[in-house]
Amino acid sequence: MIDAHHHLWDPAVRAYPWLDPTAHAPIHRPYALDDLRKETTAHGVTATVLVQTVATAEETAAFLATARASDGLIAGVVGWADLTAPELPLPEDPLLVGVRHQAEDEPDPRWLVRADVRRSLAALGARGLAYDVLVRAPQRQAALECVRGLDEVRFVLDHAGKPGIAAGEWDPWAAWITEAAACPNTVCKLSGLVTEAPWHTWTAEQLRPYADHVLAAFGADRVLFGSDWPVCELAGGYAAVRALTDELLAGCTTTEREAVLGGTARRVYGLHPG
Repeated sequence: MIDAHHHLWDPAVRAYPWLDPTAHAPIHRPYALDDLRKETTAHGVTATVLVQTVATAEETAAFLATARASDGLIAGVVGWADLTAPELPLPEDPLLVGVRHQAEDEPDPRWLVRADVRRSLAALGARGLAYDVLVRAPQRQAALECVRGLDEVRFVLDHAGKPGIAAGEWDPWAAWITEAAACPNTVCKLSGLVTEAPWHTWTAEQLRPYADHVLAAFGADRVLFGSDWPVCELAGGYAAVRALTDELLAGCTTTEREAVLGGTARRVYGLHPG
């Protein structure tokens, strides 16, 4: 089993603009490799993908070092790079499997279709690296245009495009998912749903329509499980997310479950877990 989306951080080492000390008080503390190992061991996860949290190359270098020291637990790193730079600055490291930029935080909702960004994304594709798409509603249209214009790049939608579950959003999110799934170069992470829903009152039945729509649109062989740990601690923690995922996949065949819980991640990120 592969957890294709989690993080590590330490507020004493670097600033995390999105990690509010008050709103996110339960997770405003260090999360390190030993913490990850405890969670994954307890829940049957044998390999993971560690995903960037801040726009700094220093974090990417630190994550790659952590992955090398993880005895194979962290099978890949989705790092960060300045996609607006004239040349794409990326380390040559086999553990680097993709890049992400927090486009949801950019003032320009069309940041993903900037000429310089598109040039860098094309360079990612040429290197065989994936790009994780982190957007909310304002950036979804630009993300769709970006994906459609770069067939040679593998795009991974983080957290199913962050549907506004707590506010009751269905469309336009659902229609957007259907359009994104029509792009063969795009896959989708079944992750982050619990923190888009009411943190303390969500239920599997509330989240099931969103998961079912993702699975129906993309097919299991283009869907990846991700815990979004430790962010998920805000809404129940690792155990709750694993139990939820099993419940949401209960109607899938064994082959479909194997794809979502590992096979898709291996293929999309080119993972070779030990």
